[in-house]
Amino acid sequence: MKRFVYRRTAALAVALLPLTACGGRAPAPALGSAPTTKAAAGSPASTLPHAVIPAPMLAERTGGQPFVIDSFTTVTTVADAGQRDAAVRVAEHFAALLWAPAERARRAALSEPAKRIQFQLDPARRELASEGYTLEVKVSGVRIVAATPAGLFYASQTLRQLLPVSVEYPAAVNRTLAVAPITIRDRPRYEWRGAMLDVARHFLPLRDVERFIDEMALYKLNRLHLHLADDQGWRIEILSRPNLTAVGGSSQVGGGPGGYYTQREYRELVAYAADRFITVVPEIDMPGHTNAALASYAALNCDGAARSIYTGTDVGFSSLCVERDSTYAFVRDVVRELQSLSPGGYFHMGGDEVKTLTSTQYRTFVERVQAIVTDANMRLIGWADIAPAGLSSSTIVQHWSKDSLALHVARGGKVIASPGSRTYLDMKYDNSTTLGLSWAGRIEIQDVFNWDPTLVPGATPQSLLGVEAPLWSETVTTIADAEFLAFPRLAAVAEVGWSPRDARVWDDFRLRLAAHGPRLQALGVNYYRSTQIPWE
Repeated sequence: MKRFVYRRTAALAVALLPLTACGGRAPAPALGSAPTTKAAAGSPASTLPHAVIPAPMLAERTGGQPFVIDSFTTVTTVADAGQRDAAVRVAEHFAALLWAPAERARRAALSEPAKRIQFQLDPARRELASEGYTLEVKVSGVRIVAATPAGLFYASQTLRQLLPVSVEYPAAVNRTLAVAPITIRDRPRYEWRGAMLDVARHFLPLRDVERFIDEMALYKLNRLHLHLADDQGWRIEILSRPNLTAVGGSSQVGGGPGGYYTQREYRELVAYAADRFITVVPEIDMPGHTNAALASYAALNCDGAARSIYTGTDVGFSSLCVERDSTYAFVRDVVRELQSLSPGGYFHMGGDEVKTLTSTQYRTFVERVQAIVTDANMRLIGWADIAPAGLSSSTIVQHWSKDSLALHVARGGKVIASPGSRTYLDMKYDNSTTLGLSWAGRIEIQDVFNWDPTLVPGATPQSLLGVEAPLWSETVTTIADAEFLAFPRLAAVAEVGWSPRDARVWDDFRLRLAAHGPRLQALGVNYYRSTQIPWE
């Protein structure tokens, strides 16, 4: 299966980045932004001039001849000296899609005037905010402008989607690539656009998570929430507590071999995500969902006896001994080490489905963990079960069920919207789906797309940081399983999180998504072919 790989080449690490995408024996693809979209019977043709997901704020075809990427095309950057490296990094990432031998490209560029794809970093463009951009395609070239490197990167993903699907194949360097003239002005609706991957119940190796990151980046998602610990497994090395991985990391649901990430691997993962402007958010679920930790260290149990490894899927039966000071020493050790691994500055404590503590015990625990996290200069996140505790306004709560957010919102706190009935990617699509669960319902693509985060009870538009789609892994054993449940629903989540509400039209989206079928196939993504979409 093909992985999107970030290839660092010495010849690219300059302001002028030569590319080769030379015309050859293969026929040139049809001009335009994407493969021709087929409308289903009774469906209107798409009113949008592209097949970009998420839908941009403004997109307008400008007419004229297409811009053609060939052996004379160069990628350039325009940025102040202090920001040049960041701009080049984005341009390099895009150039890797089209790359051919550098020497050949340089010779071609010397023989004729270069046609340019220009990435311009302009911090003065404050109207673009931190992630917005403009993209203009003319017959003479492509010009991208953003106020931040993140904006440049998201523009590059838009340009990627405007190019024919052949760009996703290694043989793209032997084909002429064309894109129709278009002007796009764009910025996201919400700052938090995430997905959660549960690697605790079933472990996924590092390269599989990197693959998932690449798939997220294609749709401009910017937060990867990693559920690193649960009853069935502990997946991150804590040097001061080696039994967490030696014992707690040794199994998973069904009794498989388990696994964990070393700190070196986790740093590699964080850096890989950062190259794609995705922040990794670690979650250590507590005080419940902690059997893996309770099996690793007897002192975390009130009776002083280590628990047995658990490989089932029940919830609510485990809890740290919240009355012991040694429990908080354990929490401090974990938070301290994760702080050194997590430049994003977030710590997710879980906090959900605790059934063995009194409300007072639970509130006290949450408040003590909040203090530990704050002292570590990190920002606390928890499932909305934590909202009744004495939270600071900087703490973020994540809505998932019939919880009440009103108290936290009244404090000035922020909310991430992840309702189980709309965003839980581990739910089945319909009655015929064999993979996944159904306790929150069956969720088809239109169910996700038609949802609006402002409908979350207790939240206000001002309190919403954004959206996140969790993928729990009770039934997920491989990356192919994860992809099947995530795609294409995650593309719909991305549009909900990015696009203005009035830019989201179901009949447009289903046709744009249909055009993404060949692209997902080219990338080797194991996606669900929903009957709601007229797939190409």
